[in-house]
Amino acid sequence: MKQTASVIFRSTLLILIGIALGLFISDNGLTGRRMGLSLSGTDDKMSKVLELVQYNYVDSVNVDSITGVTVNELLQKLDPHSLYLPPQQASALSEKLEGGFTGVGIEYLLLRDTFVVTQVYAGSPAARAGLTGGCKIIDINNKKFAGTGLTDDQISKALRQDKSKPILFTAIAPGEKEAKPYLVKPGRVTLSSLDAAYIAGNNTGYIKIGKFASTTDKDFRGALNKLKAEGMKKLVLDLRGNGGGYLNTATALADEFLTKGKLIVYTKGVHEPRTDYFATDSGAFQQGKLAVLIDEYSASASEILAGALQDLDRAVIVGRRSFGKGLVQQQFPFGDGSAINLTVARYYTPSGRSIQKSYSHGVESYRRELSERMKKGELFSAENIRNDSVFSKQSPYRTSSGKQVFSGGGIMPDVFIPADTAQTTRLIQKLSSAQVFTAYIVDRMQPLLKEYPQADGFIKNYTPTDTDFNSFIQYASHSLKHIDEPEVQLSKTEIKSLLKAYAARFKWGDTYYFQAININDATLNQAIASVE
Repeated sequence: MKQTASVIFRSTLLILIGIALGLFISDNGLTGRRMGLSLSGTDDKMSKVLELVQYNYVDSVNVDSITGVTVNELLQKLDPHSLYLPPQQASALSEKLEGGFTGVGIEYLLLRDTFVVTQVYAGSPAARAGLTGGCKIIDINNKKFAGTGLTDDQISKALRQDKSKPILFTAIAPGEKEAKPYLVKPGRVTLSSLDAAYIAGNNTGYIKIGKFASTTDKDFRGALNKLKAEGMKKLVLDLRGNGGGYLNTATALADEFLTKGKLIVYTKGVHEPRTDYFATDSGAFQQGKLAVLIDEYSASASEILAGALQDLDRAVIVGRRSFGKGLVQQQFPFGDGSAINLTVARYYTPSGRSIQKSYSHGVESYRRELSERMKKGELFSAENIRNDSVFSKQSPYRTSSGKQVFSGGGIMPDVFIPADTAQTTRLIQKLSSAQVFTAYIVDRMQPLLKEYPQADGFIKNYTPTDTDFNSFIQYASHSLKHIDEPEVQLSKTEIKSLLKAYAARFKWGDTYYFQAININDATLNQAIASVE
């Protein structure tokens, strides 16, 4: 009986997918087609079955949730990147890539049953109202909030209430004893797609791009102009951890570095004719020396950019082999706000290579591929990469200067930098996921931060001592049930670095987090040396 019901649901969902595909929305700059749909008698029966289940089944059934799961089962048999997105997830993805959202503009920490503000976005409604990092929210809309058995869901719900109405926060600011009111009217919160931009030394600029959103090219140009005014001649572009975004944003970024007429990328699929993307003559950094940082989490749009710059010999690629996602998705929405991200094309770098890694062994095997790289030692030795069958064979693909490059498994860097095991210990992962660094800064480091009115002075002059480290570990022991002593010693240098970086972010923002964390970054240091 269960098997029969499963077949019925699957058949019904094929119809729903057809409806979704008829509601075309153009993403990624691809040509779209409106697909016709005529309902047959069988289709009507399937709709009736779904209705009967919803209103007559023995147990309560959330038909929408079943629909989502079953659609995903179908899509994942096509490829790992075709997905069903429930309404909230589809909305969150759009917000992330559209450069902002409607809200108050804060990050927070739930600490000892108190809602503590940890970050206020520049120019946001919260910033205009005077809220700052470290403010402890006591009441919301004249109702007691702190000490009420708070959960993250309750805080999230309070922040997501009717966005047309102001929220009255009563909060105790850092260093104050008395609470005072802050009236915040939700509004547009602008999010930069750049995580950091600063001069890293020797007239070399550093720009880290977190995602390829609709505003990324504009954000990049603004940061580039600022750095040029500060004397920048060379650039390091950091794409580590960047999972991608819009195709047209990747091509716009590539255009900033290339001269007119250069092929950046092309896309094609069975139902998508070949589309070529060429550079124009509007690039803002066509001549200066350039290095690009990638790692195993650099994917999709990141690989389009890195692949184009590598194929055209425009940049030195430094780091580790990228993820290997060479498929282009297009979003097709349902009327209820949910959507399908459907793979419609593959992209190819200027030399003609597809960097999509194999998914022939199924989705689960595909998802384990990064952990398999680690088991094989690839993250720690370039030689282990060359033993992979994808890269051990002679490749027909060449850069403009004739250098061999590979397809079928991501972008291989020109300069390999092994992963630092001390940066990814289980202890550091636990400390980060439990937000212990931020909690320690809120509880213990604010008096120290007051001694540094300027971020530059803090970055240059403050170095966590062994006493600071021991104090932090003792504090962390109250949050983590077990702390392994050998792992503490292995992680010591990285924990000190993170303490400084999180403190810099708490007071001055993301750029200073990366400025602090990058001081001893081997990949960045090698990239700077490569553009000398």
